[in-house]
Amino acid sequence: MNRKILNGILLGFGVAGITGVQPAAAWEPTKTVEFIIPAGTGGGADQMARFTQGVVAKHSLMKQSLVPINKSGGAGAEGFLDVKASKGDEHKIIITLSNLFTTPLATGVPFNWKDLTPVAMLALDNFVLWVNSETPYKSPKDYLAAAKKAGPGKFNMAGTGAKQEDQIITVAIEKAAGVKFTYVPFKGGGAVATQLVGNHVNSTVNNPIEAVAHWRSGKLRPLCVFEKARMPYKNKVTDGLPHAARHLHACRRVAGRGQFLHRVLQESARHRRMEQAHGRRRFQPELHERQGVRQVGRERGKSAP
Repeated sequence: MNRKILNGILLGFGVAGITGVQPAAAWEPTKTVEFIIPAGTGGGADQMARFTQGVVAKHSLMKQSLVPINKSGGAGAEGFLDVKASKGDEHKIIITLSNLFTTPLATGVPFNWKDLTPVAMLALDNFVLWVNSETPYKSPKDYLAAAKKAGPGKFNMAGTGAKQEDQIITVAIEKAAGVKFTYVPFKGGGAVATQLVGNHVNSTVNNPIEAVAHWRSGKLRPLCVFEKARMPYKNKVTDGLPHAARHLHACRRVAGRGQFLHRVLQESARHRRMEQAHGRRRFQPELHERQGVRQVGRERGKSAP
């Protein structure tokens, strides 16, 4: 791992880099840092947070521990409210996904994304239509034709949470393809993938990292990624995976992976250091190789891969 990658992780938590040059008035954690995950175990946000924890520990990037904590209650509201209530606590950070916006809208919980301070957008995560490999479906067209033939509500679509990204995509598919699924929510992407492996549901729209292990073991089959073009990565995570069929282009969607703090003053010198550090250096290349997520910044403005 190169020095810029390590510095990207380290400076994201407001501590000094490994270049030997100490920034003025560098802040370092003085106790365990809680890394809140507003989702269940095994999902994309959970795996990304724990991957970050592993890199920090492996390379001794902080003197204190970084501890991921899942707080998925209320579609992630538990985690968001915890960080919102932690004003002044410099040892708590949260990883976010789209429920940062959808949970307040769907539940009315007293939280707004503006209650937190954004540190950085790290990556964009794709969504993939998955089926069990024992089924005969080889393409989105095959699967949607079968769902339509079975009748409204006969096919189950599993997803993370209610009224979040997975259900939003499911509704978009229904409208674009003229089908009707029964949506079955679970607490995290890991549980969603397990349900599909066990043939308890008919399909999912999991992120790549949430299902790729089951794909490699031959249990699941990806039918398409909800994008305008194939995913560009050359490793086995996306080898041969087609982009969404023409009639599903309206379902194109990505999940944002970012980090937030409790609400702090935007002119805070520490906040500026953290924000600028993430803007200059990210550990995304290593993350992309592992998770199959899209890099932010370099590809901005181009056609989505």
